[in-house]
Amino acid sequence: MATTHDHDHRDRTGTALNAAAERALVGAGEQWTAMRAAVFTALAGFDKPASAYDVTEAVSNAQGRRIAANSVYRILDLFVAKNVAMRVESANAYLANAHPDCLHDCIFLVCDACGRATHVDDDQLSARIRETAKATGFRPEKPVIEVRGRCRDCG
Repeated sequence: MATTHDHDHRDRTGTALNAAAERALVGAGEQWTAMRAAVFTALAGFDKPASAYDVTEAVSNAQGRRIAANSVYRILDLFVAKNVAMRVESANAYLANAHPDCLHDCIFLVCDACGRATHVDDDQLSARIRETAKATGFRPEKPVIEVRGRCRDCG
């Protein structure tokens, strides 16, 4: 799968991903609290988009106490606003951003069979969409493109 980007970006995992998320959030003027760290760790532990309830359950299990879903929703919304997570609109679910220090529009390939969503970066496509919107007088803020179908593994 070809991606287009005009800069160096690296997908991170594990502690490197958590550290990159913390740097991005703190760099955006927000605090990296213990609860935010727990929510991010839980989100990053999923291999496909997770609902806020899935994340709430994972954090609750990890902490051995019930966590309020509305707190998790607020944190996930903050993460999306600060590029630490991405929201798959059609699934009402979230993914940890594997490169939170890079700003990209959300282009997802969503598998209807297994539920996985692959984020692809195509700066040329994003630029064309933004230019088209601007030509109509519309000011795009965060384009999201979702292509539904079947991934390579599900055929």
